[in-house]
Amino acid sequence: MKPKSVTLNDVADYAGVSYQTVSRVLNRAEHVSDKTRAKVEQAMAALNYVPNRVAQQLAGKQSFTLGLATTELALHAPSQIASAIKTQANQLGFNVVISMVEDLGIQACRSAMNELLSQRVDGLLINVPLTTDDAYAMVQTCGEIPALFLDVDPDAEVFSILFDPYEGTRRGVEHVVALGHRDIALITGPLISISGRLRYQGWLATLAEHQLVPCSVFHGDWDAASGYQLAGQILSLPKHPTAILVANDQMALGVLRALQEYGLQVPAQMSVVGYDDTEDSAYYFPPLTTIKQDFRLLGQESVKRLVQCLEGQHQSRGCSLRLATSLVQRHTTAAVNQKNVSPKSLSQELLRIARQIATLDEK
Repeated sequence: MKPKSVTLNDVADYAGVSYQTVSRVLNRAEHVSDKTRAKVEQAMAALNYVPNRVAQQLAGKQSFTLGLATTELALHAPSQIASAIKTQANQLGFNVVISMVEDLGIQACRSAMNELLSQRVDGLLINVPLTTDDAYAMVQTCGEIPALFLDVDPDAEVFSILFDPYEGTRRGVEHVVALGHRDIALITGPLISISGRLRYQGWLATLAEHQLVPCSVFHGDWDAASGYQLAGQILSLPKHPTAILVANDQMALGVLRALQEYGLQVPAQMSVVGYDDTEDSAYYFPPLTTIKQDFRLLGQESVKRLVQCLEGQHQSRGCSLRLATSLVQRHTTAAVNQKNVSPKSLSQELLRIARQIATLDEK
């Protein structure tokens, strides 16, 4: 025989309170004393009561469920963000349902959004790379349901929390330039990704400030295999760089493997800088110098701000937050080995210094 489901009346009888009081506790009404709330929660635990979310949704009540649309969770950064989101949401009494977007583009994102909206979520977190126009289209799709974007063009006037891409890329470039590197190769993320494009643009802008251009540029797809393959292509070129800037740590892992197989010592013969500071990067060989983005903080803050929005503490549209990045210096970068500097590079460096002196004289 199928066991009888525990009802609100059962909880009320066990706790010695009214049905309405149990309902108020479930709906987080403010006018319930802490003592009564604790008594009801103890009764629910004792009876193994599970709230019927579907019934609550059909009744037009808050579901206390957030939806997360995310890129592939096999990648470290999205998985760390998703984990932090789920942990923080649970601490605030919310469930999280996840829809994974395997193909980049607005149609795949819209399908994921519709899947989440069909589950009557209270709010949405969107960790999918979107252009400004695509983000505006997603806001229209969500209607009255607030949506918080985690990977969108910084110029988009939408509810968002983002790391500052230009600060992060600047830190990476200035670090290797300060170490004397002038022959610098870039391995970007896919340019269809807004993060991939912004990091690439940031690198180019900071290099230009130092009168430098990359000696080679290759576009990866975020995983270690693409980093390995592209590093092989870089090493097949007639002239090798002395430093490689990589758009994420997973691709940097592949780069380190390729350099090892090629017989180049890191950092004595080649410096490598990653991006993200994923948890594993401290245990690469050698431990990776990288740009830190605090994914746990991003996940926590995104949930807090979305819940605040649901509680009416601020307006969602156009409200944005920028999180800082930092350089984590480990053991994959060092001062350029002068034996690896070509006469042409030395000549270009002297010319660059002369131009800087001339600029100062003009001022």
